[in-house]
Amino acid sequence: MVLDQLRTRLEQLGLLTLESVLEARLDAAAQHQQPYAEFLAELLQVEVIARQQLSIAGRLKVARFPFERTLEGFDFAFQPSVDRRLVKELSTLSFIAHGQNIVLLGPPGVGKTHLAVALGRKVIEAGQSVRFVKANHLVEDLRKAQLSGALERRLTMYVKPKLLIIDEFGVWPYDRLAATALFALVAARYERNATIMTSNKGFADWGEVMGDAVVATAVLDRLLHHSHVINIRGESYRLREKKRAGLFSGTPQKEVIAP
Repeated sequence: MVLDQLRTRLEQLGLLTLESVLEARLDAAAQHQQPYAEFLAELLQVEVIARQQLSIAGRLKVARFPFERTLEGFDFAFQPSVDRRLVKELSTLSFIAHGQNIVLLGPPGVGKTHLAVALGRKVIEAGQSVRFVKANHLVEDLRKAQLSGALERRLTMYVKPKLLIIDEFGVWPYDRLAATALFALVAARYERNATIMTSNKGFADWGEVMGDAVVATAVLDRLLHHSHVINIRGESYRLREKKRAGLFSGTPQKEVIAP
C-alpha cells in the first residue's frame, strides 16, 4: 500500500526514473540497513544522472553532429603534429568561457572534424549549446537569406549557440555575396561566442576561396584575433585503413600551410 502511494507521488512529481527503480532500491537499502539520509541521497542521484543524460541527448540532437567522436578516441600517435597539451587545455573549455575560436587546418582525413566534434561534445556535456554545419550549407543558407532580405533573422540561429562548428571551409568556392554573408556571421559572433572552423586551405588561399581578398582579410581579422590554430601535418586516417587493407599505396597528402 505504502509502496503504491510512493510510486504515485513520484509519478505525479515527474520523477519517473525513481519510480522505476524504487522497489529494487528499497530492498537493497533494507538488506544493508542503509541510513535514511544516505538512501535518499543515492536515490536522488539516480534521477539527477538520468536527467543529465536526457539533457545531453537533447543537445546532441540539436547539434547535428555527423558522427560521434571523443578526444579519448583521437590517435595522437598517428598525428604527432597535433599539440596534445593544447588539445587538453582546450578540453577544459576555457576557450568557450572567453569566446575564443579554434581553426583546424590540414588536408582531408587527418582528423580535423574528429577534434571539432569531440570538443563540441565536451561543450554539450558541460551544459552548453552547440551547432554543427558544413560550410557550404551554411554559406548558401546565409546567401539566400541575404537575397530575400532575411539575413539578420537567419543570423540569429547561428549566433545563438555557445559553440558553432563550421566544417570543411574551402572545399567549395563562394561568390562575393556569400562571402559577405559569412563575414556578417563571424562579426556577429566576434568576442561573444566561440567558433570552431575546419579547413583544408591555408589562410593565404582564403581570398581566392571567398572571391574577395578584402572580405577574406576582414573575416580572418575577427576569426583569428582570439584564437587557437592547429595545423595538422599528417596522413589521412582513411587512406591508412586502405593501405592496411592493401588497397592503396599512394604518397602522403600535401601539407596545408597556415600563413
